[in-house]
Amino acid sequence: MNKLFLFAGSLFISSWVMAQNPLSVHVLNLESGLPSPDVKVTLEEQKNGKWIQISEAKTNEQGRVTALFPENKTFDNAVYKVTFKTGEWFKKNKQNSFFPEVPVIFQTDGSVKHYHIPLLLSPYGYSTYRGN
Repeated sequence: MNKLFLFAGSLFISSWVMAQNPLSVHVLNLESGLPSPDVKVTLEEQKNGKWIQISEAKTNEQGRVTALFPENKTFDNAVYKVTFKTGEWFKKNKQNSFFPEVPVIFQTDGSVKHYHIPLLLSPYGYSTYRGN
């Protein structure tokens, strides 16, 4: 019973943190059906045709980064790129992979307060979408 309350409490805290930060990501391994912890993720913003890195993190045990956007920066309507360093993760897990990294370029328009980018990953393919 205590584990259930602990799990529910951690879900509540994760949901609250995600609601406070405008950007989160999630990596799931399609081959195993499990989260992918310790995937390095970078966030860049496009400025004058160039990419400027503004954040970097690693996924937690649930395969999530709940607050990828920097706290001290304004979340502008802009073009951003999240790059998942998948090659490093597969190498660390002693697996071959075709994709050394997965860049996801997206544009914010202010229509929602929070953007979530899930990555469904396998050694030779991936899928991503705008989550919630």
